[in-house]
Amino acid sequence: MELPEMESMATAIGVSVPVLRFLLCFVATIPVSFFHRFVPTSTGRHLYAAVMGGVLSYLSFGFSSNLHFFVPMLLGYASMVIYRPYCGIITFFIAFGYLIGCHVYYMSGDAWKEGGIDATGALMVVTLKIISCAINYQDGLLKEEDLREAQKKNRLLKLPSLLEYFGYCLCCGSHFAGPVYEMKDYLDWTERNGIWKSSEKGHPSPLGATLRSLLQAAFCMGLYLYLVPFYPLSRFSDPLYQEWGFFKRLSYQYMACFTARWKYYFIWSISESAVIISGLGFSGWTDSSPSKQRWDRAKNVDVLGVELAKSSVQLPLVWNIQVSTWLRHYVYERLVQNGKKAGFFQLLATQTISAVWHGLYPGYIIFFVQSALMIAGSRVIYRWQQATKGTMFEKILTLMSFAYTLLILNYSAVGFMVLSLHETLTSYGSVYYVGTVIPIVLILLGKVIKPARPARSKARKEE
Repeated sequence: MELPEMESMATAIGVSVPVLRFLLCFVATIPVSFFHRFVPTSTGRHLYAAVMGGVLSYLSFGFSSNLHFFVPMLLGYASMVIYRPYCGIITFFIAFGYLIGCHVYYMSGDAWKEGGIDATGALMVVTLKIISCAINYQDGLLKEEDLREAQKKNRLLKLPSLLEYFGYCLCCGSHFAGPVYEMKDYLDWTERNGIWKSSEKGHPSPLGATLRSLLQAAFCMGLYLYLVPFYPLSRFSDPLYQEWGFFKRLSYQYMACFTARWKYYFIWSISESAVIISGLGFSGWTDSSPSKQRWDRAKNVDVLGVELAKSSVQLPLVWNIQVSTWLRHYVYERLVQNGKKAGFFQLLATQTISAVWHGLYPGYIIFFVQSALMIAGSRVIYRWQQATKGTMFEKILTLMSFAYTLLILNYSAVGFMVLSLHETLTSYGSVYYVGTVIPIVLILLGKVIKPARPARSKARKEE
């Protein structure tokens, strides 16, 4: 397509030419992933996944994008070859260090706010894949009895070939927006092993699940395009916003963040469609009779689960699901010493890693610190709920938890959207930092009001 045609199309839908180019390549991951099903050999499928991922990256971001991907990919692979006992730790710091360097150099958040785009977002996904592969290869040296269930499932006993590794990292453009998945699953899918092996149940068809995901994507984008003119993020720096009363400012924060989320729902629905139609999104059969197919391996968001969350603790389970799972397996759980329970330190450290992964903008850092406070406050409410089961207070606390989640999430998310320190603090200050004060008060109250723990059965205690 010639540049003038690109410009006219971009103008028609209200985006820049680079964003339009990215969107076209992003949607193209669906047919590219579909044709992966028909490549005859496992070697051919690895090659197809790597080459098509590189081609889509080149068309979307230019030649330099693949160079940015190859640097941490090759360094991560080298660490696995040279020093397996610590390759996971080495790769973690190398890959994150390179990603941070790119964040600082490109300052992508400013570009995204102004309608631009670069390869940093895709590099974020590649970084997680590189690290998980190296850590799982390092775990392959450990005794099975010393491993958690996730480690047992995902560990790699032998080094993947360079072709397998590149196919995994760039698979058909799935690195554009995720989802993140494990090397073990990628190898089983490509080689038609595990749940992808032919069985008496037949070959699962992805068409129904793909169609549902595409319909969800269309709805999400339609709603976003309808709402965004009414609730622009630029309003937070508008003098008119400061003239409004407290409740109107608070409600605008809710609606602005509610609107922005539909853009992410659209992106994740498209990426889910691509992974599903390739077959990699298949996650097995249900135990019901007759058995039904499950296609939730690529699921990255539960829209209703986010919008109607009854507790802040539920949010990591329904928002950016695969990244949340990655953070739990490769950061949160690995910071907990054997025989001890996770605490606020592990939660805060995990949220900090998540913030750095997104970028070094103050808004990201503040949002994820806020998230740690939000979840800690929600756990206090949960403990009170457990202590009042079967009483009227339990229902009151359930309603309180829902309102708390709604308020604190959308207050906190403003920082994630506006990014700059001034705009973040201005928007928080406009509602008197209510979303910061409430979680802190709850945490302090939790130290004072300590309900008795519900009795547990003997069998449960021994677990």
